[in-house]
Amino acid sequence: MTPEERTEKIKRYGKGYKMLKEALRDIPREAWQFKPSPSDWSIHEIIVHLADSETNAALRARLLASEPGRAVMAYDQDKWAIDLNYHGQDVDNALQVVRFIRKFTHKWLKTLNEDVFANTVNHPEYDRPYSFEMWLSIYPEHIPGHIKQIQNNYQLWQQREPLV
Repeated sequence: MTPEERTEKIKRYGKGYKMLKEALRDIPREAWQFKPSPSDWSIHEIIVHLADSETNAALRARLLASEPGRAVMAYDQDKWAIDLNYHGQDVDNALQVVRFIRKFTHKWLKTLNEDVFANTVNHPEYDRPYSFEMWLSIYPEHIPGHIKQIQNNYQLWQQREPLV
C-alpha cells in the first residue's frame, strides 16, 4: 500500500461515523427494531454491534502498533448479539461509543510512522499474519458495509405488511 493509499484509507476511516449518522437521519426509530428474519440483525442490533466492533478494532490497532507478533482476540459477533442482548442495550450510548472511538482512533492513526503499518499480529480467524495494512483495508469499509445492511432493513420495513 502506498503512503497515498494509506492516507486515503485513514481519511475514509475518519468519515465512518458521519456516514452512519447521515444514513440513520431519515429512518424512523420504530424501524430500528425491525428484523427482516429471525437470524438477521435489526438496525438497533447493527448499531450496538458497531460499538463492540469499534472497541475491538481500536484495541487491535493499538496492539498492532505497540505489540507486533502477539495474538489478538476473535469473537463470535452473532453470539454477542444474542448473549449480550443487543436489543436491550442503549442504542444512543452505542452511537456515542462509535463516535468517540472513531474520532480518537482516527486522530491517532494520522500520527503513526509509516513503518508501523508493516507490523503483524496473530489473529485466529486468519491463516497468515494479520497486518496493520489488512486492518486498514477492513475498518474504513466496515461502517459503509453495515450502512448497506441498514438501508436494506429500512427498505424491507417499508415494504412489510402494516400491523392492524
